[in-house]
Amino acid sequence: MAVMPGEMVSIVGPSGSGKSTLLYCLSGLESPTSGALSVMGHDLSKQTRSQVATLRRDHIGFVFQSFNLIPSLSARQNVSLPARLAKHGPNPPGVERALSDVGMSAHARKRPGELSGGQQQRVAIARVLASQPDIVFADEPTGSLDTANGAEALRLLRQTTTPTSALVMVTHDLEAAALADRVLVMRDGTIHRELVSPTADAVLDAVRNARTVGER
Repeated sequence: MAVMPGEMVSIVGPSGSGKSTLLYCLSGLESPTSGALSVMGHDLSKQTRSQVATLRRDHIGFVFQSFNLIPSLSARQNVSLPARLAKHGPNPPGVERALSDVGMSAHARKRPGELSGGQQQRVAIARVLASQPDIVFADEPTGSLDTANGAEALRLLRQTTTPTSALVMVTHDLEAAALADRVLVMRDGTIHRELVSPTADAVLDAVRNARTVGER
């Protein structure tokens, strides 16, 4: 498989089919047991742990179901943290704009514990927007949100896809998956099928087929 700049790619499939494992391998969080994997022109099998960590820091953004915000930091500090770790200064450019874009400027001083789940996910997305990575990996980004907040999170996530950046999302939400340019349907650790600009019904049929085939 390949993910190109400007693309949004969704990964779906039955539970245990390997969706999150594929995402973690693509992002360098896990090492594949076989095959070749190149990210931003770098063969990850030939990179040291330090080099992979630097690659993630400089080129990759993450959005998780559990938000992964640092409890002791304010929303603004959480958003600015990746850029500060990359030594871009104490007040990296783009932080205030990112907070504004997700509607969190008024809550910038609050810590995660003072925010709702939807607000915490907005901060997590602002963190990605501020760092402007080349590729964003999202693992069940709407899994802990209600319908309204989930829809808003998806709208904001779609903004991370630009002509020079891509979004790869694992999700159980088939309507969310159908927003992607391509949908990869997983079964037993392999890509069972690829759909291009599908409807939610087409995604549902493909997932049902993958589940049925896996049960034979």
